[in-house]
Amino acid sequence: MARPHHPDLFGPDAPAPPLPNGFGLWRGALDRLDQLALLDDIREILTLAPAYRPTMRNGTAMVNHLTNCGPLGWTSDRQGYRYVDRHPLTDRPWPAIPRRLLAVADTFTRALGVVGYEPDACLVNLYAADGRLSLHQDYDEVDFKWPIVSVSLGASCRFVLGGLSRKDPTMRFDLHSGDVVCLHGESRKRFHGVAKVDAGTNALSHPALDPWVRINLTLRRAR
Repeated sequence: MARPHHPDLFGPDAPAPPLPNGFGLWRGALDRLDQLALLDDIREILTLAPAYRPTMRNGTAMVNHLTNCGPLGWTSDRQGYRYVDRHPLTDRPWPAIPRRLLAVADTFTRALGVVGYEPDACLVNLYAADGRLSLHQDYDEVDFKWPIVSVSLGASCRFVLGGLSRKDPTMRFDLHSGDVVCLHGESRKRFHGVAKVDAGTNALSHPALDPWVRINLTLRRAR
């Protein structure tokens, strides 16, 4: 696992814009072996908690498939967004968060000065080549003092980071496989999303990535 650092957002020759307070970005935080080990864990999670495609309140299906691990899992249907303790299709408890993923979360939250982070929910977002994620806030948790930790695996994506209002200006940059992002403090409620996935950049060959091209792991303290 790489040491936490804040390298250039846009490439080796471009000046890095200042990161907002509370926003952490670590390029190449996980090496290839770390990434493949996490994909082994995700394959097991998908066996126990199959991927499904939730719907929004209006009945429209979301673009991405997802599953969860941890005591709680995020889901959506006509009742709205919420955390539940069981898979909505199998009615079985979610599998545990992998220990190696908890270690990643602990390492990078400590880099932001956070001690004692114990996530109880990990959303596994599964992106196909046309995957995307609309601009949104993570707002379904009870206590916003705890960070959100996001791990990227597989294809690169164009990440969008906004402000505390949907109308605020946004900055866009690519996230690559092995990158880790944290939203904490002043950035915890920032709008963010994924504009597009660059399917041709997936250099990892692993059964967990079939038929997906990108997997994102988002750890939260929901309760």
